[in-house]
Amino acid sequence: MPPTLADVTDVVETLWPIGSAEGWDAPGLLAGDPATEVTRILLAVDAVVDTADEAVESGAQLLLVHHPLFLRGVTTVAEDTYKGAVVSRLIRGGCALIAAHTNADIVDRGTSAVLAGRLGLVEARPIVPSASDADLGLGRVGRLAQPMTLGALARALADVLPATAQGVRAAGDFDRTIETVALCAGAGDSLLSDPQVRAADVYITSDLRHHPASEARESSRLRGGPALLDVSHWASEWLWLDTAAAQLRAALPTAEVLVSELRTDPWDFAIV
Repeated sequence: MPPTLADVTDVVETLWPIGSAEGWDAPGLLAGDPATEVTRILLAVDAVVDTADEAVESGAQLLLVHHPLFLRGVTTVAEDTYKGAVVSRLIRGGCALIAAHTNADIVDRGTSAVLAGRLGLVEARPIVPSASDADLGLGRVGRLAQPMTLGALARALADVLPATAQGVRAAGDFDRTIETVALCAGAGDSLLSDPQVRAADVYITSDLRHHPASEARESSRLRGGPALLDVSHWASEWLWLDTAAAQLRAALPTAEVLVSELRTDPWDFAIV
């Protein structure tokens, strides 16, 4: 017998407890009737028109995304607005919407943990541990199994991540030896000044803006600090979807769980 949306929501809450989300976050059930039976679930990073259409066309009763659709204040869901178009298409198509965001970042198989695992980091631990459990928290820091140059690590990272127009941007000496790696999947410039990041040989994250990146680079030149590798926000978090899908399949054996292959990174091409 297939689970109901309420059953799936309970599983999501067990895997990625909403109580562990950041205070500004808005994860959880965003649309849908809890009594609806769920036979197919589609996972994606973003709730955009393309993933909403994919979910409905694939016959999914649930689109589970990483980024909440209603993170900022919304005063209308008119269909001539992006968010209104997404939620309206889902509702008309009988497809619910759930988000697991920062509550899926801090867990031991969350976004940063998956990225650390794909890079083969040894003895990885959170950069900012949870107050309740030192094994949970934001970001990860660990050692490479074998030291490599910054250039080689950038190439290895590009091989791990899905292709995007941005690729991998680097700040630092191409031949610098890298052993200790700090990383935060998604936007992580808030951790640039963290002591564990400052002590690492490199910091990998996304969405580094000019001024924070410039200040970190110049500070590293003067007082020592990490090289920087900046990657696509979407790509760094897309890796987590396969792990999340496996967890859902184990907990919900009567539901089919699919992972969207659509690229929802906002950039289409780059000219250099």
